[in-house]
Amino acid sequence: MIELERNEGTLLMNLGKLNGKADMEKLLKESKLSESAIMRAALSLSQKGLLKIEESKITLLKLNEEGFLYASEGLPERKLIKAVLKLGGKASLEEAASEAKINPNLLPIVLGWISRKNLGKIIKEKGKIFIEAKEEKPETLDETLLKKIFVEQEVINEELSKEFNEALEILKRRNLLSEIKKTLRIFYLSEEGWKLVKEGVKVTTEVSELTPELIIGGKWQQVKLKKYNIQALTPSIWPGKKQPYKKFLDELKFKLVSLGFKEMSGPLVELMFFNCDALFMPQDHPAREIHDIFFIKEPEFGDLTKYEKYLMNVKETHENGWITGSKGWRYDFSIEASKKFILRSHGTAISIRTLISEKLEIPGKYFSIARCYRPEVTDKTHLTEFNQVEGIVVGENLTFRDLLGILKTLAIEVAEADEVAFKPDYFPFTEPSVELAAYKKDYGWLEFGGAGIFRPEVTLPLGIKVPVLAWGLGVDRLFMMKAGIDDIRELFTQNLNWLRNKKVI
Repeated sequence: MIELERNEGTLLMNLGKLNGKADMEKLLKESKLSESAIMRAALSLSQKGLLKIEESKITLLKLNEEGFLYASEGLPERKLIKAVLKLGGKASLEEAASEAKINPNLLPIVLGWISRKNLGKIIKEKGKIFIEAKEEKPETLDETLLKKIFVEQEVINEELSKEFNEALEILKRRNLLSEIKKTLRIFYLSEEGWKLVKEGVKVTTEVSELTPELIIGGKWQQVKLKKYNIQALTPSIWPGKKQPYKKFLDELKFKLVSLGFKEMSGPLVELMFFNCDALFMPQDHPAREIHDIFFIKEPEFGDLTKYEKYLMNVKETHENGWITGSKGWRYDFSIEASKKFILRSHGTAISIRTLISEKLEIPGKYFSIARCYRPEVTDKTHLTEFNQVEGIVVGENLTFRDLLGILKTLAIEVAEADEVAFKPDYFPFTEPSVELAAYKKDYGWLEFGGAGIFRPEVTLPLGIKVPVLAWGLGVDRLFMMKAGIDDIRELFTQNLNWLRNKKVI
């Protein structure tokens, strides 16, 4: 008869009680053993041919805070239709929203879902929006799935029927779910295992540590020393470690400094002069609309007195080209508009401040990892708040080929790209201009950002008479490629599972 260690015997007998098949949850409940003890015993039994372990990867679906709220109160489009029916079947959008207690900011989205689900009619009369509904339509599949997850607390994605495929995508798109990747283990008794259970399990006492007491008393001869299984799973521990993206930024700084770059800095709340005007971006002109900007309400304007010399040079350049050889933009430049406070929309504003700094060295190389802000629609590739790695190289005899070499080095050394590609681009402040994209095997192509040589209309008004190579890359995207991440929102997640399990690279 095969002799088993106590936990092995306990596991084998409990599997017999459970008809020879059970998952970890059932075994934890039935055996009263810890998860690590079950896994050690199971691995040992499987090596003896008494047990089989079947593993499969599953995705658990759970509601997040917003999903829990919608599941308990109802989706906002359903609440709005109920309010319309309560108000007689037709009501203005404002009345219905007030009755349903829906946040006004959500109304455009809610109207879209009402139209898409055909829950009611949206009518425009005399400049106002009305909603009409004759009856409450049946529950849609996304509502059914939402309630199912609410009731069951968690649902295994792989066990959902195909009819819920579209509903699941809707709930994901509305950001109402969290997905947790998990390994599901099923334990089976083998034929030999069943045979042993029926014959009776003989359990021996094993000790895992040879103590002085066992040696002195001679009891070591009466016990069986436990063999160590170096393949057995152990409990997970979560020691402190750096946030992966933060560590990447620190390493990027180190690499740039080691390449001879000096770090530059500037304010988050910036003047329009540095963010746009000094970059030859005309006021009230389509060329300024390469991206949108957040304006500061209070205080609305700043002081440019100490920069008056540069301000007047920039004004002349915009109006008539000044001494740059250009005709400028030929409009009346507004000094008042230059004083407006904004949230920095790109790191190039820091480069302008550096070029007029008394500490500027020529030749010189400078970089900044700059926090920037733009009113973007948040999705898997865009955020309203993001980081840019900005750099300039100032010196005689610099060429466009030098710039391409720097960009290629950054893509390969920092993002670990396999290939790079350049294509012509347009920026009001550089000429020529280029866009950098990179490719990594098993990841694909990703656009990183733009670069170019500052135009004379930018450098001459600031007193710079040598070429300036400039580049601004999305450092968030550099990390995404290196880490194999396809959703930029993961970089700033508070999901502990992601933070614990993500490899620090």
